[in-house]
Amino acid sequence: MKLNIKIVPVIAAMALGIGGTQAQNANQVFKAAGSPVNPKVTVTWNRYYDHAGITEICKKLAAAYPNLVKLESIGKSYEGRDLWCMTITDFKKGEEKKKPAMYIDGNIHSNEVQGAEFALYTAWYLAESFADTKFIQELLADKVFYIVPTINPDGRDSYIHKPNTGSSPRSGLLPIDNDGDGLVNEDLYDDLDGDGHITMMRRKNPNGRWKIDPKDPRNMIQVGPDEKGDYEILGSEGIDNDGDGRVNEDGYAFEYDPNRDWGWGWQPNYIQSGAYKYPFSLPENRAVMEFVMKHPNIAAAQSYHNAGGMILRGPGGQEDVSTYNAQDISVYDAIAKKGEELLPGYKYLVVYKDLYSAYGGELDWFYAGRGIYTYSNELWTPYLMFMKDATRDPFDNTTYSFDRYLLFQDAFVPWKEYDHPQYGKIEIGGLKKNFGRAHPGFLLESDAHRNMAFSIYHCFHTPKLEVQDITERDLGDGLKEVTATVYNGRIMPTHSSQDVKNKIERPDYISLTTNGKVVAGMQIENKDLNLSTEQKNNPQTIEVNNIPGLGAVTVKWIVQGGNGKYTVNVDSRKGGTATLAK
Repeated sequence: MKLNIKIVPVIAAMALGIGGTQAQNANQVFKAAGSPVNPKVTVTWNRYYDHAGITEICKKLAAAYPNLVKLESIGKSYEGRDLWCMTITDFKKGEEKKKPAMYIDGNIHSNEVQGAEFALYTAWYLAESFADTKFIQELLADKVFYIVPTINPDGRDSYIHKPNTGSSPRSGLLPIDNDGDGLVNEDLYDDLDGDGHITMMRRKNPNGRWKIDPKDPRNMIQVGPDEKGDYEILGSEGIDNDGDGRVNEDGYAFEYDPNRDWGWGWQPNYIQSGAYKYPFSLPENRAVMEFVMKHPNIAAAQSYHNAGGMILRGPGGQEDVSTYNAQDISVYDAIAKKGEELLPGYKYLVVYKDLYSAYGGELDWFYAGRGIYTYSNELWTPYLMFMKDATRDPFDNTTYSFDRYLLFQDAFVPWKEYDHPQYGKIEIGGLKKNFGRAHPGFLLESDAHRNMAFSIYHCFHTPKLEVQDITERDLGDGLKEVTATVYNGRIMPTHSSQDVKNKIERPDYISLTTNGKVVAGMQIENKDLNLSTEQKNNPQTIEVNNIPGLGAVTVKWIVQGGNGKYTVNVDSRKGGTATLAK
C-alpha cells in the first residue's frame, strides 16, 4: 500500500501531462525561436484538460512565478467549482489596477472546449517567456492580463466525461426538467454500444435518400433528386427515453445558452432562444460581470468560442448598429485586420451582418455596457487541415482524408451493426466528439499560439500615455503659463466613443504639482487659434474626456509664484498613468 501511495501522484501528473518545477537540464535543449526553452511548469498542449487539470496548471503557474502570476477564484459555478482567474503582470513594475488591462476567457459553451486551453496557453506563455523575451518584459511592465480559462466548468466537465456529440450540449448544469417528464438534467444521449462515443445511426432503406460514398465508405452522402439511395439517417445515437416517440429530444425543449444571459440587448426566451430568467441569472456570468465592474482598467477583451475560424465583433443585433460608431469601428478594423494576417484561414466578421442576430451576448455587454473593445474568436477552421479553403463538394472528402492521412482514422468510429429497441437492425458509427469543432492535438498548440499572438497584439494597443513636454511662458506680474502635451502611442483611445457617450468611466485626470498657486486650468482645443476650454472648478486637475489613439491632448495652467519646478501626472482608468517632472 505504501508503494502505491507514492506512485499514484506521479502517474496522475504524467496522465495530465503537467510537469513540476523541475524541467530538462538546460544543456539538453536547444531553444526553438518563439518558445519557452526550459519551462518551470511543463504542460503538454496537444490535449484537453478537465477542471481539475486546469486547476493544477493554474496553481503551479502561480507557485512558480509569484512575481508574475496571482491566482484567485472570482466565484463559484452552480455545482461549486471555482472560476479561476490569473492576474498576470510584472508586479514589481507599478500597481496592477493602474495598468491598462486585457481580459480573456473561454469555454462559455460546454462543447467549445479549446477556448480554455487557448486562454491557459496565453497565461503559461507570458509567464514562461518573461525571463528571456524583452518584448514580454516590456509588455508586462505596462499592461496586465486577467485570464479566466473556463467560465462554464460544470458544462466542461460534463462534456468531457460524459458521452456527447461534438455539438452538444452547449449549456451548463442548472436543474431544469427540459421535457416535463419529471427528470432533471437527464442525459441527452444514450451511448448504445457503451464505447464512450455518441456517433450517428443509419438504417438500410431501399427508398432512402442517402448512400455510402464510393470514395470513402465511412462517409454518407445525400443522393440527388433523380437518384435512389439505400440508407436513411436516423440521427445521433440514442433511444426514446420517455416513450413520447422522439429520440434524443431530451434537453431540446429548453436548453439555456450562457451567451444569451448578458445585460445588454437581453431578450426573453420567446424572442431570443436560449435566454434564461433575466440578465446575469447564471452564477458564472454574474461572477464575471462583478469582476469586470471591479476592474475599470480593463480596456480590451477576448472571449474564445468555436468554431469556424472567425474574428467576431458586435453588434449582435441590427438595433445596435449605431452603438458601434465610426471612430470605434476604425479601432476594431485596425486590430482585426492584423488578426487576419496572424491567423491563417480566419475572417473578420460582424455578428448580426455576417452571421445572425444574437441578443444578450457577452460580446455586446463588454463593449456597449462597459466601453471595452471586445472580440470573440471562433476557434478552428477546416482551412487548417490542408492549408486551403475546404470545398462544399460532398465528394471532396476533406474531413475524411484529413482523418485518414494525418490522424490515422483516430477520429472515426467504424460503422457496426446494432439491434436498436425501437428501430431494429441499424448501424452505428461516425466522427467522435473530439473532432469537427475541436482541434486535433498537433494543431492545438500552433493555433493557440497564433490566437495568443492576436490577443497580445490587442493588449499592446491598449493606451500607452506619455507626458511629452512641459513648457513655461512668463506672463508678467508673477504669473506663468505652464503647458503640457500628453500623447497616446497606441491605437486605442483612453475612452471608446461608447464610453464617452454614456459616461461609463470617469474622465482622465491631468494634474499639475507645483509650489506656486494654480489660478486657472484649461484644455487647448486649437493651439494655432489659441482656443481653449477653461475648467472653473479645481483647476489644478484638468478633466479630459478622452485622449485619442495615436493622438495627443494639450493642457495649460496659469500659475502664480513658485520656483518654476513642475510635475505633471496623468491618471486614466483604461490608459494607465504617466509622469514628467521639470
